[in-house]
Amino acid sequence: MSKVTIKVNDNGSYRITGDVELIDAEGNKFETKQTFSLCRCGMSSKAPFCDGTHKGQFESVVRAPKPEEE
Repeated sequence: MSKVTIKVNDNGSYRITGDVELIDAEGNKFETKQTFSLCRCGMSSKAPFCDGTHKGQFESVVRAPKPEEE
């Protein structure tokens, strides 16, 4: 089984790649493909999926902390 990856796109969505089951708060399944994007700006009309509405209206650049060198 391959590892699932979630990429935090600069000024955009979460890009999910891998065999993932996406469910709502009641346990209902969303239909997904092997790769899909989830909204993180809150403006998508296709929530929880990204529809590109964020472009030019949402700013967020997140970086993981770099490991400290010993």
